[in-house]
Amino acid sequence: MPHGIAAVFILSVAAAAQTSPTYSKDVAPLLYKNCANCHRPGDIAPMSLLTYDQVRPWAKSIRERVSLGTMPPWHSDAPRGTFSNDRRLTDTERSTIVKWVDAGSPPGNPKDLPAMPKFTEGWEIGKPDAVLSMDKPFVVPATGTVDYQYMMIPTNFTEDKWVQSIEVRPGARQVVHHVLVFMKEPGNTRPRRDSFSQAIPKFPGGFGPGTLLATTAPGTNAMTFEPGTSVKVTAGSTLILQIHYTANGKEAVSDQTSVGMIFAKEPPQKEMRTSAFMNPLMMLPAGAPDTAIPTAVVFDQDVHITAIFPHTHLRGKAWEYSLVYPDGRKEVVLPVPTYDFNWQTYYIFAKPLAAPKGSRLEAVAHYDNSVNNKSNPDATKSVHWGEQTWQEMQYTGINYTIDSPSQSAPATGGQ
Repeated sequence: MPHGIAAVFILSVAAAAQTSPTYSKDVAPLLYKNCANCHRPGDIAPMSLLTYDQVRPWAKSIRERVSLGTMPPWHSDAPRGTFSNDRRLTDTERSTIVKWVDAGSPPGNPKDLPAMPKFTEGWEIGKPDAVLSMDKPFVVPATGTVDYQYMMIPTNFTEDKWVQSIEVRPGARQVVHHVLVFMKEPGNTRPRRDSFSQAIPKFPGGFGPGTLLATTAPGTNAMTFEPGTSVKVTAGSTLILQIHYTANGKEAVSDQTSVGMIFAKEPPQKEMRTSAFMNPLMMLPAGAPDTAIPTAVVFDQDVHITAIFPHTHLRGKAWEYSLVYPDGRKEVVLPVPTYDFNWQTYYIFAKPLAAPKGSRLEAVAHYDNSVNNKSNPDATKSVHWGEQTWQEMQYTGINYTIDSPSQSAPATGGQ
C-alpha cells in the first residue's frame, strides 16, 4: 500500500474514533434517564447499570435489547406523546447506544460524566410523609401454593389526607407477585360507588374489600398524580393489602410490605378516583391460539380518564381499549399488541381522556392457550378466572377524575 494511502486510512480511523459516542458524554446520560431507576442495587432489575465498569460487560446485550425495542420495556404502539410515562427511546437515543457498542464501547473522558442520579433508598417517590407497614412479617414457604393474603393496616389518621404520591414497597420482592391496596372507611361495609356501571357483572358484593387505592406488580408501582389532583384517604380508615405471594422454590422468605405516601400541600381541584373492572365469566378453550374476552364500563357522569392498567396472567398476549362516545363515534385509546405478564404498565395519558356521560370504555383482551405459547402452564386444559398464575384474569385498573366539583369535605394536605 502506498504511503499516502496508509496515512489517509490511519487518519480516517482516528477521525472515526473521535466522532463515535462515548460512555461518559453520550451513553451515561441515557442510562441514568431511562434505565437506572430499575437497574440499581436493591431494585427489580437483575444488574446495576450505574457505572462504566457495570455497563461494559453487558454492552452487546444492551445493544441487542435496545435494537429490538424490548428495553426499556414498553408494549403499546400508540404514537409517541400519547402517554406521559412512555419509556421508549427515540431513534437518536437508540442509534447513539448502538454506535457506541459498535465502536468498542469507549469510556470517554470521566470529566464528561453527568452527576450520578440520587435515589431515596427503597422509595421511588422520595422520602414519604407517612409509611404504613404490616404489623408483623409473613413467611412465604419455599414451595407450594400460597393463597391470597389479606393484611390490615390501620392508618390512624385523625383527619382526612390528600395523597399526591403513593407507593407500595414489598419487603421481599422476590416472592411478592403483586399487591392491591384497598381503603376501607370506618363504619362503611361497602366501597364508595364508582362513576360507571359495568356491562358484565362484578363478583357478588363488588370487587375487593374497599376502595382501590394503589397497586404494585412487575413493571408498575409508584404513582404520582398531576398537580391539582390527589387521592383522598379518609380519617380513621384502614388499609387492606391483598398480597399474592409466589414461593421461589429455594427457601422460606419473610416479607413485611409497606405503603408510603407523600401528602399534597393543599386540597386538590379534582379528586383522583382509582377503581377496576373485569370479566370474571371468562373461559379459554384448551389449545385455542387466540381467544378474545371483552368487557366494558359505561360512565354515568362526565369524567376524564387519566390512566389504564391492563392485567392478565401467562396466557394474555394483547389488549385493545376503545372509547365509544354518546354520538356513536369510536376511538382506540390504548392498543397493547404485545402484552407481557412479566412487565405490566399503568399507561398514564399525557392528556386525560374526556369521557362524557354515557361514554363506554370497551376492553378486549386476547389470550393464547395453545402449545405455541411457551409460557403456557398447560395447553390441554380449559382455563377460567382464578387468582393463581396458572389460572387467568381479565382485569383493568383505571384512574379518573369527575368533572363536576367535588362535594366532599376538604381534606388536609401536608403535615
